[in-house]
Amino acid sequence: MMVLTACGGNSASSPSTSTGPTATADLSAAPAKLKELGYDQIADSVGQATAAPAKLKDGSEFKLADRIAAKVREGKELNYVFSYQSSGIALFSDQYKTGYEATLPVAQSLVRMNGKAIAPPKDIDIPQQISQIEALLNTGQIDCLTIEPPDSNAFTDITNKAMARGIPVFTAGVTSNGNEFTNFTQVPVEEGRTAAKTVLEWMKSTGQQLKVFTVSGGDPSAFWAQGRMQGFEEGIKAEIPDATFINTAKNPLNVAFDPAKTYDAYKALLTGNPELQFILNVDIGAEHAVRAIADSGRKGKVFTAGWNVSEGQLDGIDEGTQVAAFDQGWTQQAGFGAVACAVYLATGKVIPNAQKLIPVTKANSAAAREDLNKILDK
Repeated sequence: MMVLTACGGNSASSPSTSTGPTATADLSAAPAKLKELGYDQIADSVGQATAAPAKLKDGSEFKLADRIAAKVREGKELNYVFSYQSSGIALFSDQYKTGYEATLPVAQSLVRMNGKAIAPPKDIDIPQQISQIEALLNTGQIDCLTIEPPDSNAFTDITNKAMARGIPVFTAGVTSNGNEFTNFTQVPVEEGRTAAKTVLEWMKSTGQQLKVFTVSGGDPSAFWAQGRMQGFEEGIKAEIPDATFINTAKNPLNVAFDPAKTYDAYKALLTGNPELQFILNVDIGAEHAVRAIADSGRKGKVFTAGWNVSEGQLDGIDEGTQVAAFDQGWTQQAGFGAVACAVYLATGKVIPNAQKLIPVTKANSAAAREDLNKILDK
């Protein structure tokens, strides 16, 4: 039986006089449940739970809202809300939905909680995503919130507003700059360095002598894209000082997210640059680079790598044109918030960022395909 003490306060917009719940709750079973489901990164995070910080990023203190503290103390059902950038993006949205749904039962084993996922239905729409959150926030329908923001700054204000009202907030998927307890995501520059290391190891093992590279993406000006490009170029040039980049983070190739446009952009790139040997796509478009390479008669001469796992990328890896797909753990990101909220509300503890970038290569592509089929329910 969990024994929990929560503190008092004035209103939903006036936080309680204590920083948060204090409780004795057994978290020992949660990591095993999460690992059984395949959410090892969240399991690792739970295992590192620590007391909530005394000060937030801007120096303010967090105090749990009285109405939430009362619900926790009385064992009433808590409202968890997960906001993500779109429910209509191919590949991404299905995996985010899967991750959200998979870990909710684990969270519900720690506290009484109902979950609600909200997202713009089509393309990324920042104003709509914010308005969806505000509609629930302003009517007292959020007791704990996780946001997957499209960029690093657009959700800072609403994150800080919720935290100031005593509503715990976590973020995932993109580096963010608000007062949230935890930002569960990759570090873009480190991702780029991991990509460079993977490509360099592949070059050594295959005897490939590549000198001419380029970087590209569907949204190349985004913070995460810039970091990946920068880290990749730095990593490559550290080992190959005379390497040249046709495009860099300063003038990246924009290939859009539409498959047809991405393919056309790569065909034009290959036509105009016969010296090109390697294409890095910093998001989901590498499989279209694979097709463009083949259709341009450059198979075996030009190679590629990209982010996230899809059937097309796995096919490219298995046939040898794609060196790797870097799995940032979309399902892990989407599943983090419910567990983070439950741990905090059950114990007053915060679980940290434990994200790891997983390079998928020929060596582990079969296992990655099996995992993807499970996610896509195939």
